[in-house]
Amino acid sequence: MPTLEDYVARVEGTCGEEKDVIVVFKYDKKDEAIANILKRAKVNNKIAGIIFELTFENFSFRLYTSGKAIFRSVKNREELNSHLAKLLL
Repeated sequence: MPTLEDYVARVEGTCGEEKDVIVVFKYDKKDEAIANILKRAKVNNKIAGIIFELTFENFSFRLYTSGKAIFRSVKNREELNSHLAKLLL
């Protein structure tokens, strides 16, 4: 059974007023991660086929085909891990 650690290379915070979190997926698992996320989340907008504006359980985020995702207004690491687990596993 895969775990979040199998997919996630690192998690970084952003500067600014809102608490955004950048999740970078492991290179060898990024295509699988992107496919899983696109199956489960609702696509609101697609920009040039490389950037996806998504929502999942009233949680908005942006997914890049380079293997990076930016989650907006994350309260804490537990909330992020919970959403990632539902999207990836």
